[in-house]
Amino acid sequence: MPPLVWALEARMKRWIAGILALFNLANGLVMLSAGSLWWSLVPGAADTGPFNPHLVQDVGIAFIAAGLGLAARALWPAWWPAAVAGAAFLAGHGLLHLVMIAGGHDRHAASDLVAVVLPAALALYSALPNQGERHA
Repeated sequence: MPPLVWALEARMKRWIAGILALFNLANGLVMLSAGSLWWSLVPGAADTGPFNPHLVQDVGIAFIAAGLGLAARALWPAWWPAAVAGAAFLAGHGLLHLVMIAGGHDRHAASDLVAVVLPAALALYSALPNQGERHA
């Protein structure tokens, strides 16, 4: 691929990482500050059992960490390894939802694909460096 294409792709990845960073930071902050509201609004959360504030806050911290890693990628391209670490949580979370969908244990498959699996795939894509960034 020509260097111009690499540069455009790198810019696009940074934008995707930035957008996902904002989404994940906001999600994590809501989970920490208004967990019961989050629990009642997110499709499928209440289907997993009673509200557990500690669990929601723990996972909220994971979303904040993922958001910070993606924000680092968006702001400083050489910090892509931070985004890979954040995307690892999101990818694992997305994979868990895919397994649940494949096993027929998810009544909210469409929303999970859009709100969990797709952002996880985009996070992985945006986090990994392309040819021109590998040694930056």
